[in-house]
Amino acid sequence: MTGYIVGALVPIVFTLLLRNSKKVKKRGVPVDVGGEPGYTIRNSRFPSPVETSWEGISTLAELFEQACKQHADKPLLGTRKMILREVEVTEDGRSFEKVHLGDYEWLTYGKTFETVCDFASGLVQLGHKREERVAIFADTREEWFIALQSCFRLNVTVVTIYASLGEEALCHSLNETEVTTVICGNKELKKLVNISGQLDTVTRVICMDDEFPSSANSRWTISSLADVKSVGRASPVDADLPLSADVAVIMYTSGSTGLPKGVMMTHGNVLATVSAVMTIVPGLGSKDVYLAYLPLAHILELAAENLIPAVGGIIGYGTPLTLTDTSNKIKRGTKGDATVLSPTVMAAVPAILDRVRDGVRKKVDAKSGLAKKLFDLAYSRRLSAINGSWFGAWGLEKFLWDFLVFKKVRALLGGRIRFLLSGGAPLSADTQRFINICLGAPIGQGYGLTETCAGATFSEVDDTSIGRVGSPLPCSFVKLVDWPEGGYLISDSPMPRGEIVVGGPSVTLGYFKNEEKTKEVYKVDERGMRWFYTGDVGQFHADGCLEIIDRKKDIVKLQHGEYVSLGKVEAALSISPYVDNIMLHADPFHSYCVALVVASQHAVEDWASKQGVAFTDFAELCEKEETIKEVLSSLVQIGKKARLEKFEIPAKIKLLSTPWTPESGLVTAALKIKREAIRKAFSEDLAKLYT
Repeated sequence: MTGYIVGALVPIVFTLLLRNSKKVKKRGVPVDVGGEPGYTIRNSRFPSPVETSWEGISTLAELFEQACKQHADKPLLGTRKMILREVEVTEDGRSFEKVHLGDYEWLTYGKTFETVCDFASGLVQLGHKREERVAIFADTREEWFIALQSCFRLNVTVVTIYASLGEEALCHSLNETEVTTVICGNKELKKLVNISGQLDTVTRVICMDDEFPSSANSRWTISSLADVKSVGRASPVDADLPLSADVAVIMYTSGSTGLPKGVMMTHGNVLATVSAVMTIVPGLGSKDVYLAYLPLAHILELAAENLIPAVGGIIGYGTPLTLTDTSNKIKRGTKGDATVLSPTVMAAVPAILDRVRDGVRKKVDAKSGLAKKLFDLAYSRRLSAINGSWFGAWGLEKFLWDFLVFKKVRALLGGRIRFLLSGGAPLSADTQRFINICLGAPIGQGYGLTETCAGATFSEVDDTSIGRVGSPLPCSFVKLVDWPEGGYLISDSPMPRGEIVVGGPSVTLGYFKNEEKTKEVYKVDERGMRWFYTGDVGQFHADGCLEIIDRKKDIVKLQHGEYVSLGKVEAALSISPYVDNIMLHADPFHSYCVALVVASQHAVEDWASKQGVAFTDFAELCEKEETIKEVLSSLVQIGKKARLEKFEIPAKIKLLSTPWTPESGLVTAALKIKREAIRKAFSEDLAKLYT
């Protein structure tokens, strides 16, 4: 018997010793740079920043043309056919649009390139000049991509505008850039008509849809995209290709702090990010299928959609509201985009992944006791393994759980996802682990900004740690500089800490017509490298990976001198199951914080039913004292577990029943909260919390 025990224990002990003896893999290493003194890290595999991964290619226009010639007969862009559109009315009188969508219909690389050339020629025939700017103002769709590539072939700068942008910000963006041609959808054209009297330079509007309002502004020439293509096909024009230093895009930020700023991106800037991402997504190639649904006005999506054709992949278009079989806009009994497309690669923002997690949890919680226990057991066994325990579910047991439990979860996104790219905001540790286990795919969590073309850091596929954003991308150097006022220094122990500064070829030119702000946050060092001061605070781990720990602009000083980082606290508290969204508010004239909490309807109603709390609707439930007490108690517990100070945890909260959406103006298109807009909208509620 003793022999059997020894035989079983020896390999386990040997394996544990072997694992513990392994050296920490260096993902980022120190590098000597110019500019302000600091602690700088580069990607360990690339001694100098990557500018392009393709020999002889220096612009996005060249990259796209090369891809189309190499893969001419292969499908590139796919859009689902509309079968039925109808309006469903609920018992309480609310109406919701539901759609039944068919299979994807595809354009080949060759046909897409032909369409791009035709549309580019049509733009010229319409009277658009090279020095004039085009704005694309629409939801993500194949026509958006075609319009973008057409402008690139003419060396025309594209102004990108979120489809959810409000009227004031829309006027500001179009007038500031002196746009003469707007390319938009039918829905967006109606918005333009409403503000037509406030637009100074627009003379042409091209509608992506064949049907559009005929009562539009008489100052405009309005054409359909199909008509412009026909004109161009009849009168072709030679390409006027750009140089690497030419401005490809003026990308307007989503405006989380006032009016949006236009960031000037060159072809070289975006190409550097595209080239860098290609090196860190494992095996990215012609067999990959990408589901495109994030706003193309966001640099994460724009970079992704320029990368996929470059490797011969396929792009299928969808929307956040039709993503899965249970998405809000999908007619019951019909299929969502992911089910039909079966993508292998997706980009996502944390808010979308949180919804996937919550949707799965909701289904699991609604199941019978045995099914729920089986899921919880499978999840805990796989969690132990991912966290490094030799006694977790590995090998055959992992395969068993995948087959019995997680296969159904993976079917939500088509069943073939092999890599997820997350960016735009911090991803909670809970969601990261949930996606790792249930979808069985690694998540590459990135950190970057519009100002750095999304380039900064990215976690490698074999890095299973949580709470970090990886090592520098091959196109970037990342530097920490002292911020004494906040108490963050590069000499701190055990890790250097400071404001994050990003340098390299992906760092953009600056803000359009805003020299003062550009000089404030962009610097060029004595070696010619361009640096962007992010305002974020981070620390470097021993392996060269970055962790975001604070935000300079989010720091508020309370009455007794304590500093509160709003974003840090919100990130910690947002993992409460009761929280759909949260904004912490700190008043310098008081000694405590308060919070506005958008309640998670499923979680709160589930708690109420278990506790026997009666209510007629969700709004009434959110007003009940016992509900507020329960949610606040959850926040306090989570805050303590996250080691927040007492003064950082909200002492009072206002529970809200209505979600914050881009349409409400309370969050950006990337689903980041707009503090000032929320403060104004709920000023009375915030004031009451301090009485």
